[in-house]
Amino acid sequence: MSERIVILGADAAGMSAAHQMLRTARRTGRELAVTVLEKGAHTSYSACGIPYWMAGDVDSVDDLVARAPAQHLEAGIDLRMGAEAVGVDLAARRVELAAGEPVGYDQLVVATGAHPIVPDWAYGADGRLVGGVGPVKTLDDGEEWLRRFSAAGPGSHVVVVGGGYIGLEVAEAALRRGFGVTLVTRSRVMSSLEQELSDHVALTLTRAGVEVVLDADVTGLDVSQGRAAAVRWDGGGRECDLVVLALGVLPATEFLAGSGLELGEKGALRPDPHGRVADRVWAAGDCCETFRRLAADHVFRPLGTHANKMGRVLGDRLAGGSLAFDGILETAITRFAAGGQYVEVARTGLSLDDARAADYDPVAVTTSGSTASGYLDEADPVEVWVMADRASRRLLGVQIVGGRGAGKRIDTAAAVLWAEGAVDDLAWMDLSYAPPFSTAWEVLGLAARRAAERL
Repeated sequence: MSERIVILGADAAGMSAAHQMLRTARRTGRELAVTVLEKGAHTSYSACGIPYWMAGDVDSVDDLVARAPAQHLEAGIDLRMGAEAVGVDLAARRVELAAGEPVGYDQLVVATGAHPIVPDWAYGADGRLVGGVGPVKTLDDGEEWLRRFSAAGPGSHVVVVGGGYIGLEVAEAALRRGFGVTLVTRSRVMSSLEQELSDHVALTLTRAGVEVVLDADVTGLDVSQGRAAAVRWDGGGRECDLVVLALGVLPATEFLAGSGLELGEKGALRPDPHGRVADRVWAAGDCCETFRRLAADHVFRPLGTHANKMGRVLGDRLAGGSLAFDGILETAITRFAAGGQYVEVARTGLSLDDARAADYDPVAVTTSGSTASGYLDEADPVEVWVMADRASRRLLGVQIVGGRGAGKRIDTAAAVLWAEGAVDDLAWMDLSYAPPFSTAWEVLGLAARRAAERL
């Protein structure tokens, strides 16, 4: 008799787990019956691509879908769309649904992802979002923003609330659509960067024509005829036509309240390196905390790359394999390209504050350089921040802000961090050189060398 596997969620983590467990089961001889319950209308899609769809770089919603429901069904997965889990009975081994009979399981996988943070001030008296206000999280959100952008007339103004990755990317999209743009953030633009690099990004936005408002907590909206007319914050405000909420996400685990499963501070599950949460319960993706290798702690850092890896590991292990998920470095990258300005932003490893909290003795140096030899048109300015531990010389973190070609240099630094290398390893690595791609002393290696000399 086949073992009944029930997966909650049909996006990156859930479907990576489903397909991997079937592949591994064929190899190990396990008999599995895999059922996936998805409350929405889409599967296996790129939420990260939505801002570029909004900007006009993506032609169709279909371009953001890696696998449609029919493809999962053809692979032998019992996929049930519109099936929303509202509770789990661990003793009875069953999932309670919003509509329909409960679904029993032998092994349960929670891959429900995360919800966008939507503050109270975004809702009207009827309990619904004020017109022209919304997050950027699902394909349905993307379709709604395309409709709003198309309906907005010349001179319309968009306020983006939140200065992180999505905020930056949506500000680019709105500016490229011809709208006035204000970005409001409660701290700094790209606050995961050190101050000097964050300031560089904020200056780039300002030069592009974005009104940047720092250290501002939004307190409410002015509403006219059911639509947002202005955003208000302490000490100021801005009239607008549309308001994009880019305030981050929280784990979609509220249905597990009272189930007996332990939830972290933000409501996230904490699976072990194989994906196990409890007896017969597994989890992966944006509803989970992940292990941070350099700080040896667990943090909530939702990202599609993590979700896919965690799902694949879980699926392999549940079907008798031996894969393990070895944690994260918090490597991330984005760009802003609008208003005649261009900047790439990338980071990996710890921040200065995180390094101190993890009991390192960090030394950090920022080096300015060029993405290519200065006598070529390809040469763009770049700033590289490198941090290492004074005693062990271990590389702890790298951040990069610069022109075209700057950002993906972060992967070289991430490789050294993953291998627990020293700053000297990065300084003396055999990195490629030709004038169109770098200077003779590659700026990343030069920055690491200067940090090493400071130790």
